[in-house]
Amino acid sequence: MQSQATSNILMIRPTRFGFNSQTAESNAFQNADLATHNPEATQAQALREFDEMTHQLIAAGVNVIIYDDTTEPHTPDSIFPNNWVSFHYSGTVVLYPMQAPNRRFERRLDIIDDLAKEYQVAKIVDLTHFEQEGKYLEGTGSLVLDRMKRVAYACLSPRTDTRVLAEFSKRTGYQIITFSAADANGIPVYHTNVLMCIGDVFAVVCLAAISDPDERLMVRQSLVNSGKHVIDITLEQMAHFAGNMLLTVTKKGQKLLIMSSQAFHSLSARQRDELDDFATLFHFDLSTIEGHGGGSARCMMAEIHLPLK
Repeated sequence: MQSQATSNILMIRPTRFGFNSQTAESNAFQNADLATHNPEATQAQALREFDEMTHQLIAAGVNVIIYDDTTEPHTPDSIFPNNWVSFHYSGTVVLYPMQAPNRRFERRLDIIDDLAKEYQVAKIVDLTHFEQEGKYLEGTGSLVLDRMKRVAYACLSPRTDTRVLAEFSKRTGYQIITFSAADANGIPVYHTNVLMCIGDVFAVVCLAAISDPDERLMVRQSLVNSGKHVIDITLEQMAHFAGNMLLTVTKKGQKLLIMSSQAFHSLSARQRDELDDFATLFHFDLSTIEGHGGGSARCMMAEIHLPLK
């Protein structure tokens, strides 16, 4: 049976991380005041945050597979590989169409070829041709997958298009649940994974971001019907990346819920206690990556659910 979490995680070590002006228009989580910040200092601090996170994950028993980013072409967001690829238990690898032209250079077939030495890659589903039509679906940023129930939740946005969703559903067999969401300022949420996280028996979601009451009820009911204990977070907590978590497991089977320190500290004591019943909470200081990149811990990890050879 397909499990929700894996101990095999792909992460990309940055070489020229920084504020990406091509993504800022649709990503309200990026801090525009940092756009002119010293790029060398930004890269150095982001690298420290990345190395500390991966060091702790590996020490805890997670199999973190790290590839260094290439220096050319410049890919300031390469630290977020979950937007260009997803790996599935069926042996399927999906490649995704991305909105920002400079993010499309992040896709690296050499990584997939390398992983195929150890894992079974039965087929590659390539959705990148939708970029030519101006239609996008940015991986497990746009999609939050309930892998056990084969349901994909998708918050519609300029980066999450219904036609690409339909093709993803057709090619993978996932049922799609779509809705619209906005932050406290009424700005559309750019990626689904900043407002919800799905674990094996729990889900974290910012229901207040879904303004339409019918859609809000639909999302909540779907999660409950899937056997999830729903933990509702506030719009303010969402703004601190409290929805941007990922459930992983160690090689010994211990469940870890990965998040940033900003997300952890935004949670109430009751919410932490609730989540701690389901997994050990594991958090890291990712403030530079969050501020410049507009993404957090979950965005940095692409789970490898492929079967071993």
